[in-house]
Amino acid sequence: MDYARMRAIAEELMEHAPEPIRGFEIAGNEIVMMMSPSRFHDFNAMRLSRQLDRQLPDGFVAFPGGDIEDASLGKLRRPDLIVVSDEVFGEENEPFNPRDLSLVAEIVSPSNHSNDYTDKMDEYPAMGIPLYLLIDPRKGSVAVMSDPGPGPDGRPCYRTRHDGVFGDKVSVGPWTVDTSEFRTYPS
Repeated sequence: MDYARMRAIAEELMEHAPEPIRGFEIAGNEIVMMMSPSRFHDFNAMRLSRQLDRQLPDGFVAFPGGDIEDASLGKLRRPDLIVVSDEVFGEENEPFNPRDLSLVAEIVSPSNHSNDYTDKMDEYPAMGIPLYLLIDPRKGSVAVMSDPGPGPDGRPCYRTRHDGVFGDKVSVGPWTVDTSEFRTYPS
């Protein structure tokens, strides 16, 4: 099915979705309806947003949410946080063009971790997003991916990866994130 048709179906589903559904993503021939995240998830997103806001130059914002779309790849994703210029953020166009973003961050959910570790690990570099921060409250770990480009097999990938654990201060491009402010999910 073509991407435009998939998007129309997803938008129609959202009109009838029950309260806990907060949005959708499109990946290939799959529509993923997204539930509201947990408080622990949102806490970590808020802590990250505050840290980045203190470090961003004038004219940039760390925004929790926002759809990003690459129709040529048939992908629409809703990262947990993006960094984008005020100029682009203030446009009426929805969703965001991934090539306008400086960073996407995902906070791994307890139930659907393969989406962040596998699918988005392939999709975000293909979309040309320069930095991908992956925060995993299940494990108390973080990974920073950068340098998107062709991998050994010619497919887009992040060619640089740095891993850390909660408690580390990690470099994410020009910014530093203090992961001691993040919480792990309750056992």
